Amino acid sequence: MLTKRLGFTVAAGLIGTLLLTASPWLVAATPIMPLADIRPGMIGIGRTVFTGTRVEEFKVHILGVIENVMGPQRNLVLARLEGGPLAQTGVIAGMSGSPVYIDGRLVGAISYSLGSFAKEPIAGITPIDEMTADAAVQTPRPAAARVRLDLPMTRENLIAAFRKGLNWNRAFAERPADAQFSGMSVAGFNGPELGTMLRPIATPLVMSGFDADLSGMLGAAFRDQGFIPMAGGAAGRPGDMPYEGPLKPGDAVGVNFVTGDFLLGATGTVTHIEDDRVFAFGHPMYNLGPTQFPMTRAYVYTVLPSLSSSSKLSTTGETIGTIQQDRPTTIAGRLGPGPQMIPITVTLRSDHAPARTFNFAVVKDLLFTPVMTSSVLANLFASYERQFGASTFAVQGRVQVAKHDTVRFDNLFSGDSASNGAAMSVIAPLTALVGNDYEPVDIEKIEVAIESSEEERTATLERIWIDDPRPRAGRTVPLKVLLRPHRGEDFIRSVPIEIPANATGSLTLLVSDGLRLAQAEQREARLPQPRSVPQLIRALNKERRNDRLYAKLLSSQPGAVVNGELLASLPPSVLSIIESDRSTGGTSGLTSATIGEWEIATEQAITGSRTLTISVTPN
Repeated sequence: MLTKRLGFTVAAGLIGTLLLTASPWLVAATPIMPLADIRPGMIGIGRTVFTGTRVEEFKVHILGVIENVMGPQRNLVLARLEGGPLAQTGVIAGMSGSPVYIDGRLVGAISYSLGSFAKEPIAGITPIDEMTADAAVQTPRPAAARVRLDLPMTRENLIAAFRKGLNWNRAFAERPADAQFSGMSVAGFNGPELGTMLRPIATPLVMSGFDADLSGMLGAAFRDQGFIPMAGGAAGRPGDMPYEGPLKPGDAVGVNFVTGDFLLGATGTVTHIEDDRVFAFGHPMYNLGPTQFPMTRAYVYTVLPSLSSSSKLSTTGETIGTIQQDRPTTIAGRLGPGPQMIPITVTLRSDHAPARTFNFAVVKDLLFTPVMTSSVLANLFASYERQFGASTFAVQGRVQVAKHDTVRFDNLFSGDSASNGAAMSVIAPLTALVGNDYEPVDIEKIEVAIESSEEERTATLERIWIDDPRPRAGRTVPLKVLLRPHRGEDFIRSVPIEIPANATGSLTLLVSDGLRLAQAEQREARLPQPRSVPQLIRALNKERRNDRLYAKLLSSQPGAVVNGELLASLPPSVLSIIESDRSTGGTSGLTSATIGEWEIATEQAITGSRTLTISVTPN
């Protein structure tokens, strides 16, 4: 029995040795080669996927080390790559993160290249020590990475938002004097000059389900940040992609921003795995700091050779973990469950096509949540509804926010740019919520229902009047409004106006569409500025609708806005106390007070504003 056990032990040991020899990346604790041990002339082995899911090897000839002695003070190992398709393609977009080993020890990740039209595949390798150290940093997201998208979303606004603070796609060194090179000469270049030419290898951006025009707009913004946009298939099912066992160094890896009926994600290569921790890319995606993005498997269809920039044509697959860090030298995360995303359901109903429902999810992120949601909504309008010419959209929906009231929106948009207004009616409250300055919010779900028509439904406010020019206090009088539609006969709407019993003298009746009324209130400080998330949600839920007219009865009694709350018709003693405390900056005065407010519902998008002065007779 002892002999059998010993035989089994020896056999198991031999099998384990053979496995480790055949597959060095299976070693639990991968030995690291320090930067100090690296010498020019060394030859290493790199690993990456060129096609499918099979990891292939290529040679790495070490040329030297470039140190950025200014700025971030980081290092790159300079190398010439050889093998596979590299002689024809040069350094390939999607290779970012490919691990490099010398004598079985991990050096780091292929991460930088000489950019377009390079004559040979020369790359920069980010040392693995710098990657793991960066991933351990726990600093919050940089302020620049919290930039907001100006609405409406256009190519220019999108590019400006990314450029404002996320322009990480810079050369390794700003000037030759910033770089110090130790190693072998490179034909046609000196070492410090190479430091100014090396940039992060471009990252393939997978896009599926997007209209060509929108793909071009998104592509322009992402391309400026070091991505190569390309069409891709929907995320594959595990059975469609025969992976070689669990995730390992050299495997293709993906990061998703949008999943479901639409797909938008990036792909690169795994550098190193420690227990359940994964390090990849060797450079940032956007240098966002802490993130919560889905980590996925990835599949490489083929390599697209190009004199400008060769790239892997790839797609993302099943979610296998969470990308938790986006740092200057790495993206890093953990294997396991993916992060929570925001599920979004959009239902389109039309008078000329069957109803359609789309289900997708976007990442929870200060910048990418509104950008990705806006992109998908714009894509839906571009693909399934009329973009040009008169049309009408009725939008209803809700944004479910954890630990807060639900944000609801219900509005009508009509005219030549109705689709833009409809999309912004969803994006504007979403942007306000995720970008608020008061506290982080957790958006749990978004539901949107849109009804469209190719008929324009607009009207203009022409005139307002009441039949009694001197109404009595405490009485109710009908306010009448004359509306002129885009086509058809003028029509009259009326609403009963109740004159307060204590009213006297001259009062003003203001009748306006919602947009003009909001602008007027903003100018006169009648519209309180939110100072907390609950106040923000209340303000969003009180957004005025385009198919309503709003009538306000105004008196000359003064009031104030205090810490975002409107206090009208204040007694002089109270007002004097508030006035004396204006040094806090949370107080502003009101020259008039609203003593009555009413709505007039219509079936059109209304524009126009009129005022009427009335003299009230005491009762």
